[in-house]
Amino acid sequence: MKNKYSLLIFLITALSIANIQNILSQNHQLYKLWYEQPADEWMKSVPLGNGRIGAMIFGGVETETVALNEVTMWSGQPDKFQERPLGKEMLNDIRQLFFDGKYAEGNRIVSEFMAGVPHSFGSHVPAGDLKIKFQHPAGSVSGYKRELNLDNAINIVTYKVGNVTYTREYFCSNPDDALIIRLTASKAKALTFDLSLDMLRESVFNTTNNSIEFSGQVSFPKQGPGGVNFLGKVGVNIKDGKVSASKDKISVDGATSVTIVVDIRTDYSNSQYKEDCVKTVNKVLAQDYTVLKNKHVKDYSNLYKRVDLFLGKSEFDNLPTDKRWERVKAGSNDIGLDALFFQYARYLQIAASRENSPLPANLQGLWNDNLACNMGWTNDYHLDINTQQNYWLSNIGNLHETNIPLFDYIKNLSVYGQKTAKNTYGARGWLANTIANVWGYTSSGQGVNWGLFPLAGTWIASHLWTHYNYTLDKDFLRDKAYPILKSNAEFLIDYMVQDPKTGYLMTGPSTSPENSFRYKGDELSISMMPACDRQLAYEAFTSCIAASEILGLDEPFREEMKAALAKLPPIMIGKNGGIQEWFEDFEEAQPNHRHTTHLLALYPFSQISPVKTPELAAAARKTIEYRLTASGWEDVEWSRANMICLYARLFDADKAYESVVQLQREFARENLLTISPEGIAGAPYDIFIYDGNEAGGAGIAEMLIQSHEGYIEFLPALPQQWNTGYFKGLCVRGGAEIDLSWKEGKVEKAVIKASVDNSFAIKLPEGNTPRFSKNGKAVTLQQNGEQVHLDLKKGEIIELRYN
Repeated sequence: MKNKYSLLIFLITALSIANIQNILSQNHQLYKLWYEQPADEWMKSVPLGNGRIGAMIFGGVETETVALNEVTMWSGQPDKFQERPLGKEMLNDIRQLFFDGKYAEGNRIVSEFMAGVPHSFGSHVPAGDLKIKFQHPAGSVSGYKRELNLDNAINIVTYKVGNVTYTREYFCSNPDDALIIRLTASKAKALTFDLSLDMLRESVFNTTNNSIEFSGQVSFPKQGPGGVNFLGKVGVNIKDGKVSASKDKISVDGATSVTIVVDIRTDYSNSQYKEDCVKTVNKVLAQDYTVLKNKHVKDYSNLYKRVDLFLGKSEFDNLPTDKRWERVKAGSNDIGLDALFFQYARYLQIAASRENSPLPANLQGLWNDNLACNMGWTNDYHLDINTQQNYWLSNIGNLHETNIPLFDYIKNLSVYGQKTAKNTYGARGWLANTIANVWGYTSSGQGVNWGLFPLAGTWIASHLWTHYNYTLDKDFLRDKAYPILKSNAEFLIDYMVQDPKTGYLMTGPSTSPENSFRYKGDELSISMMPACDRQLAYEAFTSCIAASEILGLDEPFREEMKAALAKLPPIMIGKNGGIQEWFEDFEEAQPNHRHTTHLLALYPFSQISPVKTPELAAAARKTIEYRLTASGWEDVEWSRANMICLYARLFDADKAYESVVQLQREFARENLLTISPEGIAGAPYDIFIYDGNEAGGAGIAEMLIQSHEGYIEFLPALPQQWNTGYFKGLCVRGGAEIDLSWKEGKVEKAVIKASVDNSFAIKLPEGNTPRFSKNGKAVTLQQNGEQVHLDLKKGEIIELRYN
């Protein structure tokens, strides 16, 4: 009888667990990109990455192509003569031309004396392709499928030839720091192939111990002399069959399973790169494949599975990704694809930027298509929005660790930028301009109309303060963020000058990226104190003041910053009713220009908001409308992603969602990577650019939750298309994670989990007052108007329920 009761209890328990699991999994999407045919071009292949090594998998049947990248694979070299020495005296003479209204002469002189002179700027470049040429038995190919599973970051290719099923698994492991490929077949000894390399870099090949090594020095004269030295190694392990290596090829005959391991290293900040490469491949080959796979999945899942998002069932959920994309291109919208696009952005961020990455994500993240590097603007770090957008998702998307390589890079910039600050401006501190590389380039670009933007460094450094706002990591603030922020603020104090007419402190001469204005019949770009500079200086001073107060440091300098802050001009509304882009209300020479840098105050900053500055918010909306309706609007992937963020801040759900769909429809390809389209910025073809994916993901998050006003607001820009759904794990300023579910546009349940000890304010949705519980126990919270305030210790949870 006792055994019967035990069995009954077991069955009830099992059924209860099953029911709970069913409830938890209800509406859960397994996010993946999948296709029913191999990729026949780069923009149809799928990306893998571990923060250092990147790969694009084509999934070919007869011949597989794996495009290989490594984040430090750069041409170029340090350039000690990148700037023209100018100094304070000559700078003051140039400024006087602008104060006297001599804008044409000022622009000419600036072009002559302040343009940078890059000699060896370089570019990130691709390594080349791994090729695997298979020999299959007689029979037709059937059942082909390739998929990238976002839950585990593993790409799988399966197909049948005759009665043999072939399966390939690919992943880039961060724990083992290598690209790993596993080949299996349903029939023993059915794997026969030749493996070789089709390099884009001049290489010397060497075969040893059933492996291929390739080495050389990057040479890419199009972007100047110099380049890193590199070594790559491809090794194989087989079960059954034979393996041999000769010259530049590995041949496998009659294997049942094969593990292929690839590593590439360069001497960028690593004198032991050759030893590291060989050791890595050998160490991976010595391990069991299942162990390698499990380590990879555990490491990746720790980051990816912090966040989940469901925006409703789509009628296209069961279609291959390229078919869904084609339907969106044809005019449909796909809410399932919206959620997939968001999680794909998080996947790409994990793949491109890890805490141990030697460099941050560049213009193409980690994946180089050999197109951007051949453009005049190269595959570098553009600091006038592109690199910033690469990291807009990291904090709100619960991927704080992915910021670390960016912060290391900013620290490096701050060292090199001191020389430019001293030589060009006679100033303390550091700066960086529009373009940057891995060799310490911080001077203006060679064209001042787009390249002279000394507050680009201020903008990228603002990510340090944003990271602190989300994490409240005081050690990070003290040891890493504040010294960099303070040094940049010192530059601004020395750099700015008082306008003799108004008394305002002014930056300049500089550009409002990368736009131009009309003045007395001339089209010009350079002026004093464009609106973006004012907004960036304001952000730099307010954040540095707050940081010094938190840390109890530098009170005299804090007062100096407060005095400078008080002398900045206001954000102004121009005669057209929009935000004025330049200090003087010039006529726009390019009203269709893709850049809207004068709207930084709306997003990513919060100097403009419908809540606190409704008139400026209305003017910002007009600026956006003027841009979008201008003839020949230069829309690109990053500008459209930017529109999602801007409209979300204006609480305009419909317009934000239009831009979500437009980003997928016009500026993404079959693999959902975003593109800068043919014809813009001199591009003769569509070019993959990473920023659209990340800024698009950030915009989707911003539509669902905001925290910049000092309180948490749920669903601030929820479109009707997403009227029922949930998310979990999105982050807010102040140090908390939020889970939220809603139905018919109304919040049903919210969970706030504190990551640190802090006080939080929540703006309650209109309607009934929710029930509150803290750590599972019912509580009553004091409501102050439309907000409730609560104090939480790290790990404590507040739950709101409306049902």
